[in-house]
Amino acid sequence: MVFFLFAVAAVITVISAVKLSTYADVISIKSKWGGLMVGTLLLAGATSLPEVTTSLTAVFLDNPDIAVGNVLGSNMFNLLIIAAFDLYYRKEKLFSRTDVSHAYTASLGILLALLVLAAMFIQTEASILWVGLDTLVIFGVYIAGITIINKKTGNDSSQEEAAPTAEDESSPSYAISLKHAGIGFVIAAVVILGAGSVLTIAGDQIAVQTGLGSSFVGSFLIAASTSLPEAVAVLVALQLQNHNLALGSILGSNLFNVILLFVSDVGFLNGPIIAASNTVHQITAGAVSLLAAIVLFSVLRGRKKAIHFYPWPSALLVVVYFITSYFIFIF
Repeated sequence: MVFFLFAVAAVITVISAVKLSTYADVISIKSKWGGLMVGTLLLAGATSLPEVTTSLTAVFLDNPDIAVGNVLGSNMFNLLIIAAFDLYYRKEKLFSRTDVSHAYTASLGILLALLVLAAMFIQTEASILWVGLDTLVIFGVYIAGITIINKKTGNDSSQEEAAPTAEDESSPSYAISLKHAGIGFVIAAVVILGAGSVLTIAGDQIAVQTGLGSSFVGSFLIAASTSLPEAVAVLVALQLQNHNLALGSILGSNLFNVILLFVSDVGFLNGPIIAASNTVHQITAGAVSLLAAIVLFSVLRGRKKAIHFYPWPSALLVVVYFITSYFIFIF
């Protein structure tokens, strides 16, 4: 029964994510935000809602390993998603068709991942009240970083796609009004929020029944399931030829997910959550840092006019992902 509930929640998540991405495409076309900002902020936040409910539910169940593993595992899986689609649509050369401003987001993602990695190794008990000093620093760096990014990309994003192009008007989603898209986006986000809670509760029971352990289930099974909205969002965005929306949703989701460590720490009343988690998450945090660096390299490499053997960075990312997953399983 628990596997059935897990599967049903995953299916509902996928269906809602299709709607979410379609409405996000409308908002990016008909508003002044553009694909980059809608992807990095709006769609990224909405597709990360399952991670929010998963981590907070795990904290409520007093299972810090699932809370931490879900965040890091989801970030790993998100980067796998963009690499896999880049390989599948390699003729389109995804990273060559996106804005160079994504390099700012990717750089902040690497910095946050390295801070998490350092926190995992130190595992300090230092805290303010019950909230760990490490997650407070991570949260502060996120706020500062996202503020700098908004200032650097603000002028470009305010002009991006301000007027609909002929390609935009030929999009199937163009017939949807901006108001309809906004309402539909909120409804789809709420459905995803509920499905995320079911995924966590069922995943916690699977960890108990199978004996796989919370660290592996959180970093792989639940993380992969809660990343389903990102996978569907990227697929739909690519089909709609909105490459900035596709990449922005992944990079933005990874930034948003890291902040869930701070949010989870606030809800975890038994001390700093990172100090209470399993040291196996050091592997996951290190992998996220490495995979994020590969994506940044791909974004910068995409600026070149002549690119030889374009797919190799994404192929390397996929290999590193599965090697890391194996080490998480055996440890």
